[in-house]
Amino acid sequence: MKRISIITLGVLLMLPCVGLSDDRETAVRIAIQAFYKAFDDGFFAPADYATEDWNHINPYGGRNQGREATRKTLREVHQTFLKGTTDTIETMDIRFAAEDVAVGTVTSMLSPFTSPDGVKHGAEQYIRTFIVVKKGGRWLIMQDHNTKVVELPQR
Repeated sequence: MKRISIITLGVLLMLPCVGLSDDRETAVRIAIQAFYKAFDDGFFAPADYATEDWNHINPYGGRNQGREATRKTLREVHQTFLKGTTDTIETMDIRFAAEDVAVGTVTSMLSPFTSPDGVKHGAEQYIRTFIVVKKGGRWLIMQDHNTKVVELPQR
């Protein structure tokens, strides 16, 4: 009987941690989803889902540093060749590197666009990695890196 009570007590003590883990993951997902909403809206609203020192690496290898510089560049791009383009989340997984650091990996489908070199792109799949940190009680994107998914030829 004592053994069952100890096991039951152990399970009950773990339950609050499970709830906290779910809450953390939900909060990280919300920050990442806010980025995709901003993408679809052309990055006009303040980037309150990102840290002041946000780093953004685009699929062409360009890098922006700092929230306002990143937002400015993204807004310019979304007023030109990505105007009206949407990026729809397909899958998202979250892993925690520490209590206040998460890594999010998202695959998404980008709607058709024409790049500055005149190449017409159909709908394309992308994969993005986010580093999300907890600062001031909020989960914020600190870094993201976006890469186009390219299917390799079968051997």
